[in-house]
Amino acid sequence: MNLREYIRDVLDFKPGITFFDITPLLADPNAFRYAIDALAERYQDCGANKIVAAEARGFLFGAPLAYKMNIGFIPVRKPGKLPYKTAEVTYELEYGTDSLQMHVDAVKPGDNVLIIDDLLATGGTTNGMIQLVRNAGGSVAGIGFLIELGFLDGHSKLEGIPHEYLLKL
Repeated sequence: MNLREYIRDVLDFKPGITFFDITPLLADPNAFRYAIDALAERYQDCGANKIVAAEARGFLFGAPLAYKMNIGFIPVRKPGKLPYKTAEVTYELEYGTDSLQMHVDAVKPGDNVLIIDDLLATGGTTNGMIQLVRNAGGSVAGIGFLIELGFLDGHSKLEGIPHEYLLKL
């Protein structure tokens, strides 16, 4: 299946920025199923016991993938959104900094975690998730994306951890 047919380009979403809209893919049950199944196939033998994904679009792929793989799901959110004690990491973006939080008991020492997100752009958010997992004593089994924006070189921030994507733009 050509997933590119289900990604809508929104030109000048912000001046000079093209937004790659995944909502047509999510609306098509065959395309969405295909994407989740393809990620599951790629990671079926990675040894992960949990999936970490960042809000909000990462949840759309991380949660169904965790269900499909029969492993736990851990939401990572912006500060102030999680109800329990959290660990926080601040990371660099091309235009400043941002922060992510995860419950302090979500990843345990020895956990093998698969990081999933909808899109790899500059790598800042993914690098933040890597740091949260490692700071909690977990290891990163792999990193998966629906889309990688290759022209932004985000893979250089993944610390050499193997990553997969279903579509490269």
